[in-house]
Amino acid sequence: MLERFKAFWQGVVLAPVVNLLLKLGVHPDLVTLVGTLGVAVGALAFYPRGELLVGTLVIAAFVFSDMIDGAMARKSGTSSTFGSFWDSTLDRIGDAAIFGGLALYFAASGDSYLYLCLSLFCLVAGNLTSYARAKAESLGLDAKGGIAERSDRLVLILAVTGLGALFDVPLLLELGLWVLAAASAYTVVFRILKVRRQAIALDRSPVVPE
Repeated sequence: MLERFKAFWQGVVLAPVVNLLLKLGVHPDLVTLVGTLGVAVGALAFYPRGELLVGTLVIAAFVFSDMIDGAMARKSGTSSTFGSFWDSTLDRIGDAAIFGGLALYFAASGDSYLYLCLSLFCLVAGNLTSYARAKAESLGLDAKGGIAERSDRLVLILAVTGLGALFDVPLLLELGLWVLAAASAYTVVFRILKVRRQAIALDRSPVVPE
């Protein structure tokens, strides 16, 4: 859903940053790494201590690297198979840090076993949505779709965490986690069923002898 806004951000807002980094000779893979480290530090250094607003602002500042590195690779002609693998792998680390940080928050100052478990569920379900698509594509099948793409999950959790902390309304984060858990669970089931239909049709198709 949010993917359609990427062209605007990359072409208008982030283009000067992309051009500057390329002129300085910075490699896109390094931007990916720095961005992931920034997200992890923001989530794991601030969330467990209850500093949700500061943590969210730090994470948001580094999340833009996810768009910058891809734009840099395309503009410089350095897009590669490893770069795609590197980006996807580090995305999982960043996501784990965010929801892991929230889980640690609820285990400590947030003092809620229920929302600790819900944070962990969102972490696992989010990884499952990505894994289902990757595995399906490795089999030559399509598992796109659902209502909780990575960008949607990221924007939602950062918005409810940051706004809830800014206006001192913990209910925003709690409701956001429930919505995200439901959306992620739906997306996992949606993708499994979609792949199942394709797999059944593929298995039933006649085998043409060589």
